[in-house]
Amino acid sequence: MPLILFNKPFQTMCQFSPHPTRKSLADHIDIPNIYPAGRLDADSEGLLLLTDDGKLQHAISHPDREHTKTYLVQVEGTPDSDALARLRAPLDLGDFVTRACVVKRVAEPDWLWPRNPPIRERANAPTSWLTITLSEGKNRQVRRMTGAVGYPTLRLVRIAIGPVSLESHPLWPGEWREISAKELGLS
Repeated sequence: MPLILFNKPFQTMCQFSPHPTRKSLADHIDIPNIYPAGRLDADSEGLLLLTDDGKLQHAISHPDREHTKTYLVQVEGTPDSDALARLRAPLDLGDFVTRACVVKRVAEPDWLWPRNPPIRERANAPTSWLTITLSEGKNRQVRRMTGAVGYPTLRLVRIAIGPVSLESHPLWPGEWREISAKELGLS
């Protein structure tokens, strides 16, 4: 019953079936009968868990479990204190209201790999970096949150799932390693 920690590259689909124009998980991982426990859209990068154990997959991905996920987010512009406060508080996105979360302004990380292709650069539009830690994970939630407060997401990298992070488990895009459920606090 493997539990795989994978650093999903940009534009890789969170599926094993072939995609007509993009790489899929099968292009990176050759382990039979494993499935993602949670998802990242093609435009997002970073940590993803996969397992062949249905109970473990449910324990990891079920919303009632409230496992935190931390994202490194590059946004267009420089959010002011009001925008940061709005991101931290429950935010009405129309079809749902987010839970309160942890948002911090951070320096551009020196350890982060370059994205291929790079984000668009505009001389008159500065960018800044945030970390956002959520205990929920609705479809495109981080992108919708930053857009709702006027700072569109340019790059989104999931850097931690619970206690497991790219700091504690360094992986380059496309790399994976087996971890234990205990490392996630699930045993």
